[in-house]
Amino acid sequence: MITQEKTTNNTLLQQQENRESNARSYPRRIPIAIDHAEGIFVTDMDGKRYLDCLAGAGTLALGHNHPVSVEAMKQVIHDKRPLHTLDITTPVKEDFVSEVFSSLPENMADNAKIQFCGPTGGDGIEAALKLVKTATGRSTILTFQGGYHGSTHGTMSISGNLAPKERVPGLMPDTHFLPYPYAYRCPYGVGEEGHKLSSTYIENLLDDPESGILPPAAMILEVVQGEGGSVPAPIEWLQEMRRITKERGIPLIIDEIQTGIGRTGKLFAFEHAGITPDVVVLSKAIGGSLPLSVVIYDKELDKWNPGAHIGTFRGNQMAMAAGTASLKYIKENRLHEHADRMGEKFLSALSTFKEDVAEIGDVRGRGLMLGVEMVDPSKPATKTGGLPANPALASLVQRECFDRGLILEVGGRHGSVIRILPPLIITEEQVEEVIAILQDAVRSAVGNLG
Repeated sequence: MITQEKTTNNTLLQQQENRESNARSYPRRIPIAIDHAEGIFVTDMDGKRYLDCLAGAGTLALGHNHPVSVEAMKQVIHDKRPLHTLDITTPVKEDFVSEVFSSLPENMADNAKIQFCGPTGGDGIEAALKLVKTATGRSTILTFQGGYHGSTHGTMSISGNLAPKERVPGLMPDTHFLPYPYAYRCPYGVGEEGHKLSSTYIENLLDDPESGILPPAAMILEVVQGEGGSVPAPIEWLQEMRRITKERGIPLIIDEIQTGIGRTGKLFAFEHAGITPDVVVLSKAIGGSLPLSVVIYDKELDKWNPGAHIGTFRGNQMAMAAGTASLKYIKENRLHEHADRMGEKFLSALSTFKEDVAEIGDVRGRGLMLGVEMVDPSKPATKTGGLPANPALASLVQRECFDRGLILEVGGRHGSVIRILPPLIITEEQVEEVIAILQDAVRSAVGNLG
């Protein structure tokens, strides 16, 4: 047994490599073993402290070990509440549901039902797909290029990333991918106006008797594509998707797994467009840093039979308590509005920085869900309008940030987008520190790669 005093980053990373699945991902890009964490900071086994702008891929809305979440967990244990109840209700669970419903737009909350799922966002999406197929009696799902909804068999089928699918035959049938408005790499090659062509194309597709696509059970989308590269959808396009689906009786599923609970500057990202979806899937931040996943939907869709979607760990009481406390804290302290202000600070500074760095093709995002796309300016622009992706540079920028004490993730097409996803509690001074580190890392990476 290795003692705590002798344990180093390298010791634990080597153990992990020897014993853990080859499917592990984050440690390959972020080679760290975390000893302790608080707020926006994590400290590794060698005593080095990092600013964490990955934050559990958006799970840690209040950062690491926030007192509000921790005290809620302690209270559950102190009161000898059950930790696990399947889907049997408790006061903790009913408080959670009440808090979630009170956070929804009133017209949605008045007609809402909730389904507790297994503790991952992927299981929430699986439940949503089953829900709409059961309610409509249809099988076709409309989804979007660049979207990401999970890594289970069904969710992988409706996600855009090709690499995970290549060795998994027999994915879910009747899935159709549509063009998502991505101004920098517009699928129509017209930039900012591409969303109008997307809306026209989709509406025509649904009304064309020769389209080859049967009436859909649902359309599913992200208001800001996360893993797809922090790509925010235009407000007008979101409103058009709601109009188009509503007029044709097609349930609209909004995947709020990463965007939900204040991340984009609103409690729910769909609120930016003033729309009411039929189904919303929540996970990550909804559990106050613990595993939890729920589907909220219009009661008109509640057509499934008892036991239609089950799971042993859908009764995580401690996550519900932490989620209730965290959601209250976010609303009371208006952290969603703070996220909007800090996001604008990031966008302003990085957009200005972009003007001096040819290797930055685009800076974008909404709230504290931001992306910096690295490109190769030595090559001509593609037919979509943007310069060729530069994944080698993005990877080097990530490593340079890591060496300087900043944890960031890469994503997007070809892994060329630096993603910024800090806790909502990030201060203005910490935003400035992150920006300074990132700018220095980009300069260094550009110089080294050149």
